[in-house]
Amino acid sequence: MTALTGATHGVTPPPDPARLRRRGDANLPEMLDLWVDSWRAAYPDIDFDSRRPWLSNQITTLEQNGAVTLCIFHAGALAGFVVIHPETGWLDQICVGEAFKGNGCAEALMAAARAMSPGVVRLDVNADNVRAIRFYERNGFVQIGRGENTLSGRETMQMEWRAAE
Repeated sequence: MTALTGATHGVTPPPDPARLRRRGDANLPEMLDLWVDSWRAAYPDIDFDSRRPWLSNQITTLEQNGAVTLCIFHAGALAGFVVIHPETGWLDQICVGEAFKGNGCAEALMAAARAMSPGVVRLDVNADNVRAIRFYERNGFVQIGRGENTLSGRETMQMEWRAAE
């Protein structure tokens, strides 16, 4: 499931390699904090603190199976991250911290995800997360199906981006 925070401005900047790097073990606690804060802002009625262990295990399992986690930094601070499997194109997580909205981090993470999986990127998003859906649509994603979030029971949209042929 993807969480998304961060405003867009209609233009996707190329990834800045100086700001992006693979996550290290030391990044995980801060990544969990960013994830909890961003989801808490989107869904204040859900206890995301209790889901920290789930996310930690999810990222570890995904990475063991070939996914890559990239972190983006802004002014030296962790601003967000994306978890994508380059072979399958599955984008499991994209998250930008509340303090970094509007500075291009979400766009840079999405550009990096598309560069790692250049043919197709697929994801699930909560169907009532209008802000995230708009972001994905602005980034060329289209709805390809519906589903249900296994943790919250909320309806999800399956979305996909395909490279132009």
